[in-house]
Amino acid sequence: MPWGPNQCEKISSFDEALKRQIEANDIVFAVHIPYISKEMNPWFQFMLSIMQLDIAFKSNNFIQENAMVTLDVTMAYRNDLSGKWTELARSTEQRKLKCKLPTPKSQISEGHYYECDLIPLIELGSVAHKYYLVNIRLPVNERKKVNIGIGEIKDLKLTTIFQNGGFTKVWFAMKTFLTPSILIIMIWYWRRITMMTRSPVLLEKVIFALGISMTFINIPVEWFSIGFNWTWMLLFGDIRQGIFYAMLLSFWIIFCGEHMMDQTERNRLSRYWKQVGPIAFGSCCLFIFDMCERGVQLKNPFYSIWATDVGTELAMAFIIVAGICACLYFGFLCFMVFQVFRNISGKRSKLPAMSKTRRLHYEGLIFRFKFFMLVTLACAALSVIFFITSQVNEGHWTWDGTTVQVNSAFFTGIYGMWNLYVFALMFLYAPSHKNYGDDQSNGDLRVNSAEELQLTTTITHADGPTEVFRLAGKEAQE
Repeated sequence: MPWGPNQCEKISSFDEALKRQIEANDIVFAVHIPYISKEMNPWFQFMLSIMQLDIAFKSNNFIQENAMVTLDVTMAYRNDLSGKWTELARSTEQRKLKCKLPTPKSQISEGHYYECDLIPLIELGSVAHKYYLVNIRLPVNERKKVNIGIGEIKDLKLTTIFQNGGFTKVWFAMKTFLTPSILIIMIWYWRRITMMTRSPVLLEKVIFALGISMTFINIPVEWFSIGFNWTWMLLFGDIRQGIFYAMLLSFWIIFCGEHMMDQTERNRLSRYWKQVGPIAFGSCCLFIFDMCERGVQLKNPFYSIWATDVGTELAMAFIIVAGICACLYFGFLCFMVFQVFRNISGKRSKLPAMSKTRRLHYEGLIFRFKFFMLVTLACAALSVIFFITSQVNEGHWTWDGTTVQVNSAFFTGIYGMWNLYVFALMFLYAPSHKNYGDDQSNGDLRVNSAEELQLTTTITHADGPTEVFRLAGKEAQE
């Protein structure tokens, strides 16, 4: 304990320890979280701790190449300043030292400090207790070469990061408000579909599935984390977000494919296995990668995939490959949207032969459809950017105030955009029973089954084809 009535005997430096003949194995770095007179709170949601070592250069005790520092770490908690400490976790961890000396190694540089990278130490998925205590020991064993060749350590600093309680309340409020909104529109949407005498088409099913995944990510189960010590909430949140990502990316492919206006018979999920298959495979890889770190951290909060060279290389390779795949996906989506726009432009030549009422109706549908496709493209671009920046930020610590504020605003903005997009989809693509003058089409273009308007799912007849499958002959396949 660094302070209080039961505090440990303190030493000001390692030089003092040498004078008093205190061995390195008996020296413990004690860190109390938070500071004196402060308390941790469940609203903080999670807690990260990163360590920084102050290492001085000595010609007879310098940092060797590929040096590993061994840490004997113990973490405890209590909810009363006078209560007893309860052990939370204990582990012996190894971290690689990545340090460089800003000046040439010479007698002049004696005593100068190395510039060392931050070392990940702790990641807790919940903050259920008021006070935490971290004890860190650097055991030395010359025979086993434990903590040999790591330089002359002068001090150890621990920086703790947690979610702002104010942001947590705003985030919970957003989820609490948006959950019933999406749930109500989803029930209304599916009810309109079941009123039809035909069976739902593929696009309608996929939109409904997207609504389910949005509802799943919206449900504010985080409220329970305020009263319960649920350390798995970070992992559960990643799983929910991964399911939504997989559904959203698959939906955009199917959405554009069903509006392609070619003569290919679609309306079957098997037609999109070449596009949806890689998305499913990538989602499984994301899940495995997440389980390799946060899954292990459920038992050992000191574990980090970045602690070893192999883990670091795998993590960096994953981030790079994921970013490249996201960019390739967006490029392919842009190509599909371009194909849809080109085909729609070719169908506009048939509009002048229609009556004025139907022509104005379909021109409005074309404008609305093109606008919605552009919104889809913008939503996809922002989602890809958000995915890449999220992966990069998880692998690097840019914890200055400006970065955190920008990330928080961007995160809530993207989340709100997803909900608005899904809401608009179900509202605009819900079947209707409106009729736009089929009986007045004596002077109209006789659109046959191969050239019918395919723009929106407004139903012309109770059991007839939808307009989303018209103008290209894509009637609902029973």
